[in-house]
Amino acid sequence: MHTPSLVGWLLVLLCAATGGYCLTRSRGGSPAQRVTARCEALMAVGMAVMALPASVVPPPAWSPWVFTAVFGATALWALVRRHPHHAVGALAMVYMALAMVGMPDMAGHPAAGMNGMAGMAGMAGMTHSAPAGVPLLTGLLLAYYAVYVLAAGVRLVPGDAGAGPRGVVGAERGACAGPPVVLRACQVAMGLGMLAMLLAL
Repeated sequence: MHTPSLVGWLLVLLCAATGGYCLTRSRGGSPAQRVTARCEALMAVGMAVMALPASVVPPPAWSPWVFTAVFGATALWALVRRHPHHAVGALAMVYMALAMVGMPDMAGHPAAGMNGMAGMAGMAGMTHSAPAGVPLLTGLLLAYYAVYVLAAGVRLVPGDAGAGPRGVVGAERGACAGPPVVLRACQVAMGLGMLAMLLAL
């Protein structure tokens, strides 16, 4: 990925914090909320690992194939369980992992695995390598996540505070501050992280 190491570390922190919260939510709530939390936690951990700057933590050559196997299976499971958003996210992870194969590393040679990722910082004086992946597919994924983030963000906005009795408004505010809304906020954060990673291809 063509990102400064600072951006890579910020993505790691965002995804790790989101994954940690989702793991804590995976033991409580309704069955649907637990499934969502587990899927988001898996995505967050995968994105955090993928965003690690390769100049600091060089990924092994087999790492793209591990990502492909894990998230390919996750996408299949999500399709079977009729979770289209999680299927799209898992397939996006597979796409980004495969796009890293063959990217030039910091020495200008073909990368072994994912050595062309977020750790390509400090290369301002070098020639910028061509974008990885298929531009059309990358654009479609960017459009999907942009719409998803906007739609999910709008749903997080509380309703009209002036409507209804004060007691009802207070109860609604208490409900909106509950863990399900925090989980939805985590999904927005994950969508923003995916946008950043796709832009960095």
